[in-house]
Amino acid sequence: MANKTSGGALRIGAVAYDPKVVTIWEGFKEYFAARRVPIDYVLYSTYDAQVEANLSGAVDVAWNSPLAWVKSQTMSGGACRAVAMRDSDRDLTTKIIVGDRGEVKTLQDLKGKKIAVGASDSPQATLIPLETIAEAGLEPGIDCRVIYHNVMVGKHGDHVGGERDAARALAEGRADAACVLDGNYSLFINEGTLDPGTTRVLTSTPQFDHCNFTVPAGVAMEGVQEFVEVLLAMKYEDPAIRPYMEMEGLKRWLPGRTTGYVPLERAVRRFQYYGEAASSAGN
Repeated sequence: MANKTSGGALRIGAVAYDPKVVTIWEGFKEYFAARRVPIDYVLYSTYDAQVEANLSGAVDVAWNSPLAWVKSQTMSGGACRAVAMRDSDRDLTTKIIVGDRGEVKTLQDLKGKKIAVGASDSPQATLIPLETIAEAGLEPGIDCRVIYHNVMVGKHGDHVGGERDAARALAEGRADAACVLDGNYSLFINEGTLDPGTTRVLTSTPQFDHCNFTVPAGVAMEGVQEFVEVLLAMKYEDPAIRPYMEMEGLKRWLPGRTTGYVPLERAVRRFQYYGEAASSAGN
């Protein structure tokens, strides 16, 4: 598998979930060029397309969602490497929230109830919390009704649209519970989507990790290592790069790790999200 473009630039794949993605990567490209580590970026409309491109060698490194990481590992037989991630990608939780005065006191009380989730491919707003509910003994879709909010399917929940709609469904009485990322729960209260004091946290999911830069087998690590070194050396205090780091939602880049994907891997296997290959992966 060839490393870098003919011009010597490492090829980075990213998903265009928002117009700001272009601004971010133009800023990063200039930052890396100034440090003599040229990169170029290729934007994809979905993570499925990006995973395929990464594994086929069209891009050297993919800025992957957690579900795209799991798919990459499933398709490659576990041969990919997670080389870097944001400080904000680690140790996240999703809250399963209910009405403050409702009859739902435990997860088991959700039997026969309606649960609002995000898009069907959202790790944090759908797959992981549904796995938590399943662990409690309820089969989503059978013991309780799941109401999906399929905003921008293919983007793996890299936006708050589906989660916000799930929160609205709870607020408007169209659902008995909603699944939202911890930080988004505070956001929805502060912005008025949820009235303060009208909801409470029923439970939280296990901690999990979010995005990472994924490198498939066959890509020479020399060029990737240069990229990672410059990435990890980025300083939030640097006014030239700070605006792009803020848009990307981080203050510090960290080395990649894979231990935080266990909850999502369990969900993908339980719900056979990627078919039999996912069900057998890791067994």
